[in-house]
Amino acid sequence: MTYLFPAEPPKTVPIHDDSAAYPIRRIFCVGRNYAAHAAEMGGEVDREAPWYFNKAPYSATLSGATIDYAPGTENFHYEMELVVALRAEIFEGSVDAAQDVVFGYGCGLDMTRRDLQQVGKDNRRPWDFGKDFEDGAILAPLTRAADFGSVGEQAIQLRQNGQIKQDATLADMVWSVPEVISHLSHYYHLGPGDVIMTGTPAGVGPVQRGDRLEGTITGLTPVTVKIRNDPAQPPLD
Repeated sequence: MTYLFPAEPPKTVPIHDDSAAYPIRRIFCVGRNYAAHAAEMGGEVDREAPWYFNKAPYSATLSGATIDYAPGTENFHYEMELVVALRAEIFEGSVDAAQDVVFGYGCGLDMTRRDLQQVGKDNRRPWDFGKDFEDGAILAPLTRAADFGSVGEQAIQLRQNGQIKQDATLADMVWSVPEVISHLSHYYHLGPGDVIMTGTPAGVGPVQRGDRLEGTITGLTPVTVKIRNDPAQPPLD
């Protein structure tokens, strides 16, 4: 078969201490998985079940990049998150079975056009404009699950220009990683290449051109990104 134009290779994420890379098939994102963040956004956690939105694989960008201030927004936000990558298929799986399909964990930034997201909320429209765009998911190298251990009291933090803006622990998540995977598997045939961004703690906020962001989770490779300056401003270091 001949393509009309060259097909782009799949987006991939490096693996810590491994020459292989993890190809991304889909990106699922958990909404309002930290009660304090739900409150700061003016909402409440849905304690009946987790809920989700999606980012297309093209939105993925690797840690260490310099990105543009997102187009079409005047309120560009960071959200620091634990990223979970799957290694095996699961469909209608139990919570106990869900942990066994985790390949590894990573740090990630769910970049958000907050004003456009709010337009969607106000008009009961999808969040795509607010969440799904180029450079909207910044991903650090993955650490294998066996090397990371159990998800629990690890600190999760976001620094903006060196100042701590988000500070919580993974134990603050309303829905655990196995609970999220199990629930999501009742709606999708999950498998290798599927990535889940598990929600963000309180403290989200706007970025400005020239900002540097660094997100950390104890035991994982940090995620970093720089927001490109305007042409008239001095270049980033």
